Amino acid sequence: MLTKDYPDHHDAELVLKLYEMRREAVMRASRAAITADFWPRTWDDVLAVTKPDHPLNAAYRQVGTYWEMVYGMAKHGVVHSEFMMESCGEGIYLFVRVEPYLEQLRELNPFAYRNVEWIVKNSERGKALHELFRKRAQAILAARS
Repeated sequence: MLTKDYPDHHDAELVLKLYEMRREAVMRASRAAITADFWPRTWDDVLAVTKPDHPLNAAYRQVGTYWEMVYGMAKHGVVHSEFMMESCGEGIYLFVRVEPYLEQLRELNPFAYRNVEWIVKNSERGKALHELFRKRAQAILAARS
């Protein structure tokens, strides 16, 4: 994939715009709902949230597709990936929750979480955040047992 050698003012403008989008009221509510309430323990928990009648379905779709769009910009060289990852790691926190079920998710949608997977494999900060968030999610799930 394409990557930029260094960030420039266009990267800064884009990252600021991405931040503004995260502050929009519906997006903020969706992010809060997913962060607080989406802690799958089984494939059935993940599958349930993909159904239109699930209370978290709209939030799950909004948050997931937002972060896929953001990480796709880095994957395709639209924005400098390391610069972007200094302030755009939150999508990895959702990814670590669904990652154990990625194979099953991709049976439903072969494109699921491809861009976030790219960022955690190809960005140094993405790799570090992936590990940090994976440990954090495991601790939270263990405490909820």
